[in-house]
Amino acid sequence: MWLHQKGTYQPNCYKGDSWDAAVCPDPVTCAANCALDAGNAGDYKSTYGVTSQGGSLTIDFEESNANGKNVGARLFMMKDASSYQMFQLMGQEFSFTVDVSALPCGMNGALYMVDMDEDGGMAKYPGNKAGAAYGTGYCDAQCPHDIKMINGQANMLGWDKNPNDPNSGTGSWGSCCSEMDIWESNSQAQAVTPHVCSGGATSGGSFKCNGTACGDDSKGERFKGLCDKDGCDLNPYRFGVKSFYGNSSSFAIDTTKPFQVVTQWITSDGSANGDLTEIRRKYVQDGKVIETPQVSVGGKQYNSVTDEFCVGQKKAFNNTNSFSQKGGLKAMGEVMKRGMVLVMSLWDDTSVNMLWLDSTYPPVAPGATPPPGNVSRTIIAGIWVAFFQE
Repeated sequence: MWLHQKGTYQPNCYKGDSWDAAVCPDPVTCAANCALDAGNAGDYKSTYGVTSQGGSLTIDFEESNANGKNVGARLFMMKDASSYQMFQLMGQEFSFTVDVSALPCGMNGALYMVDMDEDGGMAKYPGNKAGAAYGTGYCDAQCPHDIKMINGQANMLGWDKNPNDPNSGTGSWGSCCSEMDIWESNSQAQAVTPHVCSGGATSGGSFKCNGTACGDDSKGERFKGLCDKDGCDLNPYRFGVKSFYGNSSSFAIDTTKPFQVVTQWITSDGSANGDLTEIRRKYVQDGKVIETPQVSVGGKQYNSVTDEFCVGQKKAFNNTNSFSQKGGLKAMGEVMKRGMVLVMSLWDDTSVNMLWLDSTYPPVAPGATPPPGNVSRTIIAGIWVAFFQE
Protein backbone atom coordinates (compact mmCIF):
# COMPACT_ATOMS: atom_id res chain seq x y z
CA MET A 1 0.00 0.00 0.00
CA TRP A 2 1.00 3.58 -0.71
CA LEU A 3 1.32 6.05 2.21
CA HIS A 4 1.11 9.69 1.12
CA GLN A 5 0.06 13.10 2.49
CA LYS A 6 -3.67 13.75 2.63
CA GLY A 7 -5.03 15.92 -0.14
CA THR A 8 -2.09 15.29 -2.45
CA TYR A 9 -0.29 12.35 -3.97
CA GLN A 10 3.11 13.92 -3.42
CA PRO A 11 5.19 13.78 -1.37
CA ASN A 12 5.05 10.38 0.27
CA CYS A 13 4.98 10.11 4.05
CA TYR A 14 7.43 7.24 3.80
CA LYS A 15 10.31 7.74 1.38
CA GLY A 16 12.41 4.74 0.43
CA ASP A 17 13.15 3.27 3.85
CA SER A 18 12.64 6.35 6.06
CA TRP A 19 9.74 8.40 7.45
CA ASP A 20 9.36 12.05 6.39
CA ALA A 21 9.93 13.94 9.65
CA ALA A 22 8.16 17.04 8.33
CA VAL A 23 4.77 15.31 8.19
CA CYS A 24 5.51 12.52 10.66
CA PRO A 25 6.97 14.13 13.81
CA ASP A 26 5.18 11.58 16.01
CA PRO A 27 2.94 8.49 15.54
CA VAL A 28 -0.42 10.22 16.11
CA THR A 29 0.32 13.28 13.96
CA CYS A 30 1.68 11.07 11.21
CA ALA A 31 -1.52 9.05 11.08
CA ALA A 32 -3.56 12.26 10.93
CA ASN A 33 -1.42 13.77 8.15
CA CYS A 34 -1.14 10.69 5.95
CA ALA A 35 -3.50 8.57 3.88
CA LEU A 36 -3.24 4.93 2.89
CA ASP A 37 -3.87 4.23 -0.78
CA ALA A 38 -4.10 1.17 -2.99
CA GLY A 39 -1.77 2.76 -5.52
CA ASN A 40 -2.66 2.36 -9.17
CA ALA A 41 -6.46 2.47 -8.84
CA GLY A 42 -6.59 -1.12 -7.66
CA ASP A 43 -4.60 -2.47 -10.63
CA TYR A 44 -3.19 -5.37 -8.70
CA LYS A 45 -1.51 -6.98 -11.70
CA SER A 46 0.76 -4.11 -12.78
CA THR A 47 1.37 -2.90 -9.22
CA TYR A 48 1.60 -6.09 -7.18
CA GLY A 49 1.72 -8.99 -9.66
CA VAL A 50 -1.64 -10.34 -8.47
CA THR A 51 -4.44 -11.58 -10.73
CA SER A 52 -7.70 -13.41 -10.14
CA GLN A 53 -10.09 -15.28 -12.39
CA GLY A 54 -13.24 -16.93 -11.10
CA GLY A 55 -12.26 -18.80 -7.95
CA SER A 56 -8.52 -18.69 -8.65
CA LEU A 57 -5.84 -16.33 -7.37
CA THR A 58 -2.36 -16.06 -8.90
CA ILE A 59 0.50 -14.31 -7.07
CA ASP A 60 3.83 -13.47 -8.70
CA PHE A 61 6.76 -12.75 -6.40
CA GLU A 62 8.28 -9.80 -8.29
CA GLU A 63 6.50 -7.19 -10.35
CA SER A 64 8.23 -4.18 -11.91
CA ASN A 65 6.12 -1.03 -12.14
CA ALA A 66 6.47 2.72 -12.68
CA ASN A 67 7.56 3.17 -9.06
CA GLY A 68 10.21 0.45 -9.08
CA LYS A 69 9.69 -3.17 -8.09
CA ASN A 70 7.11 -4.79 -5.82
CA VAL A 71 8.36 -7.88 -3.99
CA GLY A 72 5.92 -10.28 -2.37
CA ALA A 73 2.23 -9.81 -1.61
CA ARG A 74 -0.26 -10.30 1.20
CA LEU A 75 -3.99 -10.47 0.43
CA PHE A 76 -7.14 -10.88 2.48
CA MET A 77 -10.57 -12.29 1.69
CA MET A 78 -13.32 -9.68 2.01
CA LYS A 79 -16.97 -10.20 2.97
CA ASP A 80 -17.94 -6.82 1.55
CA ALA A 81 -16.34 -3.45 0.78
CA SER A 82 -15.59 -2.68 4.44
CA SER A 83 -15.30 -6.06 6.20
CA TYR A 84 -13.03 -9.06 6.15
CA GLN A 85 -14.64 -12.49 5.77
CA MET A 86 -14.55 -14.21 9.16
CA PHE A 87 -14.06 -17.98 9.09
CA GLN A 88 -15.23 -20.19 11.97
CA LEU A 89 -13.72 -23.59 11.25
CA MET A 90 -14.19 -25.60 14.44
CA GLY A 91 -15.62 -29.03 13.60
CA GLN A 92 -15.28 -28.28 9.89
CA GLU A 93 -12.87 -28.75 7.01
CA PHE A 94 -11.26 -26.19 4.70
CA SER A 95 -10.23 -27.18 1.19
CA PHE A 96 -8.43 -25.54 -1.73
CA THR A 97 -6.51 -26.49 -4.85
CA VAL A 98 -2.95 -25.20 -5.21
CA ASP A 99 -0.23 -25.12 -7.86
CA VAL A 100 3.29 -24.65 -6.42
CA SER A 101 5.19 -26.06 -9.42
CA ALA A 102 7.07 -22.77 -9.97
CA LEU A 103 7.80 -22.17 -6.27
CA PRO A 104 11.40 -23.18 -5.39
CA CYS A 105 13.21 -23.71 -2.10
CA GLY A 106 13.57 -20.56 -0.04
CA MET A 107 10.07 -19.32 -0.91
CA ASN A 108 6.75 -19.59 0.92
CA GLY A 109 3.32 -19.62 -0.70
CA ALA A 110 1.13 -19.34 2.38
CA LEU A 111 -2.58 -19.60 3.17
CA TYR A 112 -3.43 -18.99 6.80
CA MET A 113 -5.86 -17.51 9.34
CA VAL A 114 -5.14 -14.70 11.82
CA ASP A 115 -7.11 -13.20 14.69
CA MET A 116 -7.73 -9.81 13.04
CA ASP A 117 -10.65 -7.44 13.64
CA GLU A 118 -13.42 -7.82 11.06
CA ASP A 119 -13.30 -4.09 10.23
CA GLY A 120 -9.50 -3.80 10.35
CA GLY A 121 -9.69 -2.01 13.71
CA MET A 122 -11.65 1.09 12.63
CA ALA A 123 -14.16 0.89 15.48
CA LYS A 124 -11.48 0.46 18.13
CA TYR A 125 -8.94 3.02 16.98
CA PRO A 126 -10.01 6.57 15.98
CA GLY A 127 -6.74 7.10 14.12
CA ASN A 128 -7.61 4.27 11.71
CA LYS A 129 -9.72 5.81 8.94
CA ALA A 130 -8.85 3.21 6.29
CA GLY A 131 -10.14 -0.07 7.73
CA ALA A 132 -10.40 -3.46 6.08
CA ALA A 133 -10.81 -1.97 2.58
CA TYR A 134 -7.13 -0.97 2.72
CA GLY A 135 -5.81 -4.05 4.48
CA THR A 136 -5.35 -2.51 7.94
CA GLY A 137 -5.31 -4.40 11.21
CA TYR A 138 -2.86 -7.11 10.17
CA CYS A 139 -1.25 -9.13 12.95
CA ASP A 140 0.26 -12.57 13.43
CA ALA A 141 2.11 -14.67 15.98
CA GLN A 142 5.52 -13.30 14.94
CA CYS A 143 4.42 -9.85 16.19
CA PRO A 144 5.82 -8.22 13.02
CA HIS A 145 7.59 -4.88 13.44
CA ASP A 146 7.52 -3.95 9.73
CA ILE A 147 3.83 -2.95 9.74
CA LYS A 148 3.85 0.81 9.10
CA MET A 149 0.48 1.57 10.72
CA ILE A 150 -0.55 -0.27 13.89
CA ASN A 151 -3.86 0.44 15.63
CA GLY A 152 -4.28 3.83 14.01
CA GLN A 153 -0.77 5.13 14.69
CA ALA A 154 2.45 5.22 12.66
CA ASN A 155 5.01 2.63 13.73
CA MET A 156 7.86 5.12 13.32
CA LEU A 157 9.49 5.16 16.77
CA GLY A 158 12.92 3.52 16.75
CA TRP A 159 12.60 2.82 13.01
CA ASP A 160 15.51 0.76 11.65
CA LYS A 161 16.16 0.27 7.95
CA ASN A 162 16.23 -3.28 6.62
CA PRO A 163 19.67 -3.88 5.03
CA ASN A 164 18.16 -6.68 2.90
CA ASP A 165 15.19 -4.67 1.61
CA PRO A 166 15.52 -1.03 0.44
CA ASN A 167 11.77 -0.44 0.86
CA SER A 168 11.30 -1.79 4.34
CA GLY A 169 12.32 -1.46 7.97
CA THR A 170 11.11 -2.11 11.51
CA GLY A 171 9.67 0.06 14.25
CA SER A 172 9.59 -0.39 18.02
CA TRP A 173 6.05 -1.74 17.99
CA GLY A 174 4.91 -5.15 16.84
CA SER A 175 1.44 -6.36 15.85
CA CYS A 176 0.55 -9.60 17.69
CA CYS A 177 -2.26 -12.14 17.47
CA SER A 178 -2.85 -15.88 17.23
CA GLU A 179 -2.27 -17.52 13.85
CA MET A 180 -3.43 -20.76 12.22
CA ASP A 181 -0.99 -21.61 9.42
CA ILE A 182 -3.05 -23.92 7.24
CA TRP A 183 -0.53 -24.00 4.41
CA GLU A 184 3.10 -22.84 4.27
CA SER A 185 4.74 -24.32 1.23
CA ASN A 186 6.93 -24.47 -1.82
CA SER A 187 7.54 -27.28 -4.30
CA GLN A 188 9.84 -29.10 -1.86
CA ALA A 189 8.15 -28.96 1.55
CA GLN A 190 4.98 -27.87 3.36
CA ALA A 191 3.65 -27.57 6.91
CA VAL A 192 0.49 -27.03 8.93
CA THR A 193 1.19 -25.06 12.12
CA PRO A 194 -1.03 -23.55 14.85
CA HIS A 195 0.44 -20.61 16.85
CA VAL A 196 -1.25 -19.31 20.01
CA CYS A 197 -0.80 -16.16 22.09
CA SER A 198 -1.38 -15.22 25.72
CA GLY A 199 -2.23 -12.17 27.82
CA GLY A 200 -3.40 -9.06 25.99
CA ALA A 201 -2.84 -10.73 22.62
CA THR A 202 -5.85 -13.02 23.23
CA SER A 203 -8.52 -10.30 23.30
CA GLY A 204 -9.12 -10.34 19.53
CA GLY A 205 -7.60 -8.12 16.86
CA SER A 206 -4.11 -6.68 16.71
CA PHE A 207 -2.29 -6.24 20.02
CA LYS A 208 0.33 -3.49 19.78
CA CYS A 209 3.32 -4.90 21.62
CA ASN A 210 6.43 -3.08 22.79
CA GLY A 211 9.55 -4.40 24.50
CA THR A 212 9.60 -7.88 25.99
CA ALA A 213 5.96 -8.57 25.09
CA CYS A 214 7.01 -8.72 21.41
CA GLY A 215 9.41 -11.61 22.05
CA ASP A 216 12.12 -10.22 19.76
CA ASP A 217 14.86 -12.61 18.67
CA SER A 218 17.37 -9.75 18.44
CA LYS A 219 17.01 -9.22 22.19
CA GLY A 220 17.08 -12.91 23.08
CA GLU A 221 13.44 -12.73 24.21
CA ARG A 222 11.76 -15.07 21.72
CA PHE A 223 10.13 -17.20 24.42
CA LYS A 224 9.37 -14.30 26.77
CA GLY A 225 6.85 -12.68 24.44
CA LEU A 226 3.07 -13.03 24.37
CA CYS A 227 2.94 -15.24 21.28
CA ASP A 228 4.21 -18.71 20.44
CA LYS A 229 6.45 -17.98 17.47
CA ASP A 230 7.59 -21.55 16.83
CA GLY A 231 4.14 -23.09 16.79
CA CYS A 232 3.54 -26.83 16.62
CA ASP A 233 4.29 -27.82 13.04
CA LEU A 234 3.49 -31.02 11.23
CA ASN A 235 6.01 -31.10 8.39
CA PRO A 236 6.79 -34.63 7.15
CA TYR A 237 10.06 -33.47 5.59
CA ARG A 238 11.32 -32.16 8.95
CA PHE A 239 10.62 -35.56 10.52
CA GLY A 240 12.64 -37.39 7.89
CA VAL A 241 9.84 -38.45 5.55
CA LYS A 242 11.44 -37.15 2.38
CA SER A 243 9.63 -39.32 -0.16
CA PHE A 244 6.18 -37.88 0.51
CA TYR A 245 6.19 -34.44 -1.15
CA GLY A 246 8.33 -33.14 -4.00
CA ASN A 247 8.61 -32.13 -7.63
CA SER A 248 8.52 -35.45 -9.50
CA SER A 249 6.25 -38.45 -9.95
CA SER A 250 8.40 -40.43 -7.51
CA PHE A 251 6.75 -38.60 -4.58
CA ALA A 252 3.35 -39.42 -3.07
CA ILE A 253 2.42 -35.76 -3.76
CA ASP A 254 3.86 -34.65 -7.11
CA THR A 255 4.23 -30.87 -6.91
CA THR A 256 4.74 -30.49 -10.66
CA LYS A 257 0.93 -30.82 -10.86
CA PRO A 258 -1.95 -29.13 -8.98
CA PHE A 259 -3.45 -30.92 -6.00
CA GLN A 260 -6.14 -30.37 -3.40
CA VAL A 261 -5.33 -29.65 0.25
CA VAL A 262 -7.93 -30.57 2.90
CA THR A 263 -7.54 -29.57 6.55
CA GLN A 264 -9.93 -30.67 9.32
CA TRP A 265 -10.35 -29.31 12.85
CA ILE A 266 -11.63 -32.08 15.13
CA THR A 267 -13.36 -31.14 18.38
CA SER A 268 -13.96 -33.01 21.64
CA ASP A 269 -17.69 -33.45 21.00
CA GLY A 270 -17.86 -33.18 17.21
CA SER A 271 -19.52 -29.79 17.34
CA ALA A 272 -18.32 -26.25 16.64
CA ASN A 273 -18.53 -25.53 20.39
CA GLY A 274 -16.26 -28.31 21.64
CA ASP A 275 -12.56 -28.07 22.49
CA LEU A 276 -10.10 -28.41 19.62
CA THR A 277 -8.36 -31.77 20.02
CA GLU A 278 -6.82 -32.55 16.63
CA ILE A 279 -5.87 -31.01 13.27
CA ARG A 280 -5.88 -33.47 10.37
CA ARG A 281 -4.50 -33.01 6.86
CA LYS A 282 -5.43 -34.92 3.68
CA TYR A 283 -4.64 -34.40 0.01
CA VAL A 284 -6.34 -35.25 -3.27
CA GLN A 285 -4.37 -35.64 -6.51
CA ASP A 286 -5.40 -37.38 -9.74
CA GLY A 287 -8.63 -38.45 -8.06
CA LYS A 288 -6.83 -40.23 -5.22
CA VAL A 289 -7.13 -39.33 -1.51
CA ILE A 290 -3.66 -39.28 0.09
CA GLU A 291 -3.25 -39.32 3.86
CA THR A 292 -0.51 -37.49 5.74
CA PRO A 293 2.23 -40.07 6.39
CA GLN A 294 2.99 -41.36 9.85
CA VAL A 295 6.00 -39.67 11.45
CA SER A 296 7.98 -41.11 14.34
CA VAL A 297 8.23 -38.90 17.43
CA GLY A 298 9.68 -40.22 20.67
CA GLY A 299 8.97 -43.82 19.70
CA LYS A 300 5.33 -43.13 18.78
CA GLN A 301 3.66 -42.64 15.39
CA TYR A 302 1.58 -39.58 14.49
CA ASN A 303 -0.02 -38.21 11.31
CA SER A 304 -1.99 -35.30 12.77
CA VAL A 305 -1.48 -32.41 15.19
CA THR A 306 -2.53 -33.25 18.75
CA ASP A 307 -1.35 -31.93 22.10
CA GLU A 308 0.50 -35.22 22.67
CA PHE A 309 2.24 -34.88 19.30
CA CYS A 310 3.27 -31.31 20.15
CA VAL A 311 4.80 -32.29 23.50
CA GLY A 312 6.70 -35.15 21.85
CA GLN A 313 7.85 -32.98 18.97
CA LYS A 314 9.34 -30.34 21.27
CA LYS A 315 11.17 -32.99 23.29
CA ALA A 316 12.49 -34.70 20.16
CA PHE A 317 13.96 -31.49 18.75
CA ASN A 318 14.94 -30.10 22.16
CA ASN A 319 12.76 -27.02 21.57
CA THR A 320 11.02 -24.80 24.12
CA ASN A 321 7.37 -25.88 24.31
CA SER A 322 5.86 -22.42 24.08
CA PHE A 323 2.81 -23.83 22.27
CA SER A 324 1.70 -25.93 25.25
CA GLN A 325 2.69 -23.24 27.74
CA LYS A 326 0.33 -20.78 26.07
CA GLY A 327 -2.63 -23.13 26.02
CA GLY A 328 -2.07 -25.56 23.13
CA LEU A 329 -4.91 -26.69 20.89
CA LYS A 330 -7.65 -25.63 23.31
CA ALA A 331 -6.40 -22.04 23.19
CA MET A 332 -6.21 -22.20 19.38
CA GLY A 333 -9.79 -23.44 19.29
CA GLU A 334 -11.08 -20.58 21.43
CA VAL A 335 -9.67 -18.09 18.94
CA MET A 336 -11.13 -19.99 15.99
CA LYS A 337 -14.60 -19.99 17.54
CA ARG A 338 -14.90 -16.21 17.30
CA GLY A 339 -13.71 -16.19 13.69
CA MET A 340 -10.43 -15.56 11.90
CA VAL A 341 -9.42 -13.72 8.72
CA LEU A 342 -8.08 -15.59 5.69
CA VAL A 343 -4.68 -14.39 4.44
CA MET A 344 -2.85 -15.49 1.29
CA SER A 345 0.74 -14.43 0.71
CA LEU A 346 3.92 -15.12 -1.21
CA TRP A 347 7.17 -14.21 0.50
CA ASP A 348 10.84 -14.94 0.97
CA ASP A 349 12.69 -15.05 4.27
CA THR A 350 15.50 -12.51 4.41
CA SER A 351 16.40 -13.65 7.93
CA VAL A 352 17.07 -17.40 7.55
CA ASN A 353 16.15 -18.15 3.90
CA MET A 354 13.18 -20.38 4.83
CA LEU A 355 15.53 -23.10 6.08
CA TRP A 356 13.02 -23.98 8.83
CA LEU A 357 10.59 -25.12 6.12
CA ASP A 358 12.63 -26.95 3.50
CA SER A 359 16.11 -27.59 4.88
CA THR A 360 18.05 -28.04 8.11
CA TYR A 361 17.81 -25.22 10.61
CA PRO A 362 20.12 -24.12 12.07
CA PRO A 363 22.39 -25.20 9.17
CA VAL A 364 24.80 -28.00 10.06
CA ALA A 365 27.41 -26.85 7.54
CA PRO A 366 28.96 -23.45 8.35
CA GLY A 367 28.68 -21.07 5.43
CA ALA A 368 26.25 -23.29 3.53
CA THR A 369 24.50 -21.41 0.74
CA PRO A 370 20.71 -21.92 0.52
CA PRO A 371 19.14 -22.62 -2.88
CA PRO A 372 18.09 -19.52 -4.84
CA GLY A 373 14.44 -18.49 -4.96
CA ASN A 374 14.02 -15.87 -7.64
CA VAL A 375 11.37 -16.82 -10.22
CA SER A 376 8.33 -17.75 -8.20
CA ARG A 377 4.59 -18.15 -8.51
CA THR A 378 1.85 -19.77 -6.52
CA ILE A 379 -1.72 -20.34 -7.67
CA ILE A 380 -4.55 -20.99 -5.24
CA ALA A 381 -7.92 -22.03 -6.56
CA GLY A 382 -11.31 -23.35 -5.57
CA ILE A 383 -11.36 -22.28 -1.94
CA TRP A 384 -14.36 -23.46 0.03
CA VAL A 385 -15.40 -24.47 3.52
CA ALA A 386 -17.40 -27.62 4.10
CA PHE A 387 -18.99 -28.94 7.26
CA PHE A 388 -17.05 -31.91 8.65
CA GLN A 389 -18.53 -34.36 11.13
CA GLU A 390 -16.57 -37.32 12.46
